[in-house]
Amino acid sequence: MDIKPIKTDADYRAALKEIESLMMAGPDTPEGEKLDVMVTLIEAYEAKHFPMDLPDPVEAIKFEMERKGLTVKDLEPMIGKSNRVYEILNYKRSLTLKMIWRLHEGLGIPAESLIKPPQAHA
Repeated sequence: MDIKPIKTDADYRAALKEIESLMMAGPDTPEGEKLDVMVTLIEAYEAKHFPMDLPDPVEAIKFEMERKGLTVKDLEPMIGKSNRVYEILNYKRSLTLKMIWRLHEGLGIPAESLIKPPQAHA
């Protein structure tokens, strides 16, 4: 197995090409093991060079609502009465710690995303 660290953009592109050739490798084969190692190296490189920003908390809630087919009524146990839900969704009110806990538990939204300050929406 000829594997080296990914240090440059050229190394990264070469590693992606290598992974592409290994995508059909079976598990517990030398090619499958090389694929696992290469994926780990690429993930580490991408985390360092292409960090993903957490989504806006309100956008994260709206995304989960759409993804799960939820309505404002479905959010009431996590946020409060419907007028409170609308205030949150329209950036008129901030999430409380209790709401953050309930949304994290109920919808699986990462807490780190929910505690992020919302983007200014006029």
